Amino acid sequence: MAHLVDSFGRVARDLRISLTDKCNLRCTYCMPSSGLDWLPTEETLTDEEVVRLMRIAVQRFGIRKLRFTGGEPLMRKGLEEIVKAASSLRTEEGLPPDLALTTNGLGLDKRLQRLIDAGLNRVNVSLDTMDPVGYAKLTRRDRLDDVMRSIRAVDEAGLRPLKINSVIMRETNEDAVLPLADFCLSNGYQLRFIEQMPLGPKHTWDRRQMVTQQEILDTLGTRYKLSPEGDPDMSAPATLWDIEPDDTQPGGQIGIIASVTDPFCATCDRTRITSDGQIRSCLFSLEETDLRSIMRKGGTDEELMEAWLFEQHRKPLAHGINEQGFEQPDRTMSEIGG
Repeated sequence: MAHLVDSFGRVARDLRISLTDKCNLRCTYCMPSSGLDWLPTEETLTDEEVVRLMRIAVQRFGIRKLRFTGGEPLMRKGLEEIVKAASSLRTEEGLPPDLALTTNGLGLDKRLQRLIDAGLNRVNVSLDTMDPVGYAKLTRRDRLDDVMRSIRAVDEAGLRPLKINSVIMRETNEDAVLPLADFCLSNGYQLRFIEQMPLGPKHTWDRRQMVTQQEILDTLGTRYKLSPEGDPDMSAPATLWDIEPDDTQPGGQIGIIASVTDPFCATCDRTRITSDGQIRSCLFSLEETDLRSIMRKGGTDEELMEAWLFEQHRKPLAHGINEQGFEQPDRTMSEIGG
């Protein structure tokens, strides 16, 4: 079996698969209010093409984790069948790959049982505030009740860990930190704060607007007693903090993904497929390798593997956000896949 090794010796074990660039929210940090120019259907990978690339990833490259992203992956009609096909694969350890979904939660409650039956293991739901007015302003959609209904459905179905992803921005939702923490700790969910990254429309990211890991920790410290996780997973993007129980909550963990102020690039074990079949070795890559064209020209699995290995080998040491001359990718987060 070959492995996806870059020039710095990092081995990719985690594949992020974007199933669509479309989204039914218009989050201010992700896209303009009018949305983006969505990919034509014929440029998006078919279900069969997605399944073929998953098979190569798991059975030929040793990938152990598959995460379905978008855009909003629930907008993909064939999602359940793709998950079912993924669950039938076996890793080099003889186990099904770990299957996760990152979603805004809209409509998840209606499809959750079918996804679980297909083999889905875990869910991450994006939620940046508990305030309905703030949510509607930030996402440009009044859909908080729908998201909460989906979170309850995942909870009742028993999928664990149930992760809540939150981007905190200055003068936008700084006041959401403690309410989100209270909600997640009280219900046994794992909250993950994410530093805002320059992956929205070009020239809209302002570093001064980003709330840093240290600022979030300082805010959490006003309410809780925190300590670093004892045995951290060094390849995981989030730094986890143990929260001691008190009279108001039973304790738990809160994670922070400090992609800007404390990036995890040195231990990154990810590779990515965009919804139009481009391989990206890094979220911030300025170059891609086109697997869709190889498939549609009748290319063999070996030709696809060669192209994939080439792209992964040139994975940069780091994304370079903090370096002079950093250049933001032309694609936004919804076009790349979270």
